Amino acid sequence: MSSRNSAKNFFLSRKFLYNVLGIIAFYIGFIVVFALFVRWYTQHGESIQVPDVKGKNFADAVNVLKSANLNYSIADSMFDDSKPPLAVMDQNPEPKSSVKNDRTIYLTVNAKTAPQILLPDLKDVSLKQASMILASYGLKVGELTYKPDLAKDVVLETSSGGKTLEAGATVKKGSKIDLVLGDGLGQSEVEVPNLIGLSLREAKFVLDGSSLNLGAVVLDPSVMKDTLDAVIYKQVPDPNDKQSKMMNIGEGVDVFLTSPQDYDSKNNDKE
Repeated sequence: MSSRNSAKNFFLSRKFLYNVLGIIAFYIGFIVVFALFVRWYTQHGESIQVPDVKGKNFADAVNVLKSANLNYSIADSMFDDSKPPLAVMDQNPEPKSSVKNDRTIYLTVNAKTAPQILLPDLKDVSLKQASMILASYGLKVGELTYKPDLAKDVVLETSSGGKTLEAGATVKKGSKIDLVLGDGLGQSEVEVPNLIGLSLREAKFVLDGSSLNLGAVVLDPSVMKDTLDAVIYKQVPDPNDKQSKMMNIGEGVDVFLTSPQDYDSKNNDKE
């Protein structure tokens, strides 16, 4: 009984109560101090709006970020000859994003000099394809010139600054690449063949060998049946006319036909 009373007296004593109150006060104080520390450390409820530094010179962008209590780091560089050297091309986080104090803003900066790249192989591709390929490599289509070739608008040669370039040559990104294209005519001129006195069948063979086509076919009344056996007594252009002696490949020759029986009489009329 005496031990129960002594225990009861201890728990009801001021000393015990002071100890309990002291422990409770310590824990409450610890929690308050910890909460205040966390609030201060994380700046709970406080944020900074990221300024827009895109398009600014790198040095100016750095000053803007420092004034906003933000750090910076160059994350990448690229080259765009339409933008000033060292201009900020991109940033992360984006402008107007909410961030904490001392947050690092990652910048993409336009390079001072164009990087060297290898010229892609453009030979025998169309002008449209060449334009797309050059754009994908960061290159531009320069001056277009044409030379005789049967393939129309197909790349025959590439050059830059007056210097002929082969595929794999080193060029600066952003360079203009001049293209020599086929005009679709080929080696444009051939001599007009003399078809006078030949049958239409023979004339077609001769025209094919000269890369020319048969133009208009004019029959006189004497041609009754098979026109392939009819004889040419006149043609346009005239092979004896010096001014029209040459023709472009692919052009047509007009022929005038008569029957083999009437050919001699027409020749005699010319004479």
